[in-house]
Amino acid sequence: MSSVLTDLFRHPIVQAPMAGGVSVPQLAAAVSEAGGLGFLAAGYKTADGMYQEIKQLRGLTSRPFGVNLFLPQPETPGASTGSTGAADAAPSNAAVDVYAHQLAGEASWYETALGDPDSGRDDGYDAKLAVLLDNPVPAVSFHFGVPAREVVDALRRVGTVTLVTATTPEEARAVERAGADAVIAQGVEAGGHQGTHRDAPEADGGGIGLLSLVAQVRESVGIPVVAAGGIMRGSQIAAVCAAGACAAQLGTAFVAAHESGAHALHKQALTNPLYVRTELTRAFTGRPARALVNRFLREHGPYAPAAYPEVHHLTAPLRKAAAKAGDAQGLALWAGQGHRMARELPAGQLVEVLAAELAAARTGLSAGGAR
Repeated sequence: MSSVLTDLFRHPIVQAPMAGGVSVPQLAAAVSEAGGLGFLAAGYKTADGMYQEIKQLRGLTSRPFGVNLFLPQPETPGASTGSTGAADAAPSNAAVDVYAHQLAGEASWYETALGDPDSGRDDGYDAKLAVLLDNPVPAVSFHFGVPAREVVDALRRVGTVTLVTATTPEEARAVERAGADAVIAQGVEAGGHQGTHRDAPEADGGGIGLLSLVAQVRESVGIPVVAAGGIMRGSQIAAVCAAGACAAQLGTAFVAAHESGAHALHKQALTNPLYVRTELTRAFTGRPARALVNRFLREHGPYAPAAYPEVHHLTAPLRKAAAKAGDAQGLALWAGQGHRMARELPAGQLVEVLAAELAAARTGLSAGGAR
């Protein structure tokens, strides 16, 4: 399917924007140079910090790239973010206070104070949009909701392609109604945060598998679909393309890349036999996110409230202290279900390997169909 999106890459490989320091300019540049579509993650950064990374990336490549934004979170947790849905009842601040009390032992252990849970809910969204409208980039994607139609239209006027994450066919239809150029269908296998438009505690542990989701979304919308969730091999890219996607978005596969900004302990943990599985948890941020099961997740996951970004702000100093101490048991080891298949390669070489695997898989499919 030819579109303004597929014109941005030679290979249908999109490097997922991973906030928290993983998606650095060097990683995005290497992916784009190799024919994929590299992405910067603006989440948790200031508008100026985002701008400086864009400038740095432009100095490394002339190829197209993208920037990802987090939608501002509603004052009422459980409400839809953006243009759709209605608010639900919010958990009380007492839930966050109780969780903070539970984390007191962690603060003592790492010799650091807990963060201020009331450090802001909008992630500097308006300021970042202003930068991206004044200094347009080839693509902008959105997570945690649907941007307003006027935002999508404004970005289109400056030549920016827009993509929005969806985790259900209903969310995909909301993305199409907002006028976005493409929808990122994120399966439950995906590492890091689920990009649900509505943080519904009653849905914890649920979610739709990627192949089923891609097929359902493909039949629900007329815009291009990018598949995301647990993809680690070119044969899997071929599978989601056969199911109706125009490209695949890979995150965990690039965490282990040489240019990735992930902590060395995070990279090693992907294939460390000590970490046998992943789990969706609210332990680190208050929103469901898939991570390798470590001590922090086991001890605190069952008690973490549905309170994003309050819990993120609360635990941020703990995670920073754990990284400084070299303690992987206190880190948020974001990873998709295919993490054991990670390959420690330069990002450009990984794109080339994936593209070769994709070509081989497509040849096999064609040969099989010709019998």
